[in-house]
Amino acid sequence: MGWKATAMALASLAILIPVAASLRAADLPPQPRLTGDTRIHDPSVIEVDGRYAAFGTGEQGIYRGAIKVKTSADGVNWTDAGAIGKGVPKWATEALGYQPINVWAPTISRRDGTFFLYYCLSSFGSNASAIGLMTSASFDPSKPGEGWQDQGLVLMSSPRDDFNAIDPFRIDISDGRAFLAFGSFWSGIKLRELNPQTGKLTSDDAPTFALAGRHGGAIEASSILEHDGKFYLFVSFDQCCKGVASTYNIRVGRADRIEGPYLDRDSKNMLEGGGTLVLATTGRFIGPGGQEAVKTSKGEMLAYHYYDSADGGAARLQFSPLFWTADGWPELGPL
Repeated sequence: MGWKATAMALASLAILIPVAASLRAADLPPQPRLTGDTRIHDPSVIEVDGRYAAFGTGEQGIYRGAIKVKTSADGVNWTDAGAIGKGVPKWATEALGYQPINVWAPTISRRDGTFFLYYCLSSFGSNASAIGLMTSASFDPSKPGEGWQDQGLVLMSSPRDDFNAIDPFRIDISDGRAFLAFGSFWSGIKLRELNPQTGKLTSDDAPTFALAGRHGGAIEASSILEHDGKFYLFVSFDQCCKGVASTYNIRVGRADRIEGPYLDRDSKNMLEGGGTLVLATTGRFIGPGGQEAVKTSKGEMLAYHYYDSADGGAARLQFSPLFWTADGWPELGPL
């Protein structure tokens, strides 16, 4: 084959490769069409006895800014279930030096018979932030507001630090250890080990592992999924909280160890801004992000919010199955 023919063949192949990739994504089952009351921001979903509960950021002036909760019998049709807790805890003002107006970005998990509900307290543009914890030994998704006890501060950051203690996510891994991922902007996403039973740090000087960053740029909302012997770090890039002007998008990287290093599909380290795109704005689904990976009886799912351009930019829940490519990368069906 002459060089001209070879070049033409390579050019044709270059055209066909992205077409094949797009056809692969289009062949996946579409994401579920959720119904009912799906208004929520920064969702964290758990399944208990076949029922689902979704926890999200509290709203200023409603339930004193307490964590919002929605419930569902099937993970598709959702109902508002009020709030969790009594709003911003009493310890917050003394710890932070100001009074936060609402509770941000909760995350729920279960270890043996105890449910752990982490949350954060902050204000926009500041890293004077704190992560707190509530626990329950009797969580009932039909009565989600009952039985919670605040356990106080887990960790915090101040303007002297190079990280921001918000957007917590707990993961209990297969070897029995537990970890808390957190972080936003500044130097990025961090990881520290937890005492699995108490839910607090193993010690005040427990090592801090750096997982991902964008040299001070927009990255947050980390969650980690253990799948097939590897760890997958999901994060949100760019801007949230601006309604239809939001630019959030969901990215992922993969590691052999929970501490990293996390590399994207092109082998770029997430500490250097790497992150394979999972989902970006699609039609009326603006700025998807605030995501959290969760294992359910239906398989591995991704909960996230988007801003609905058909409803004035309201933040809404999406809860969708994760699919896996032949080379072990997560993807979502079409919206």
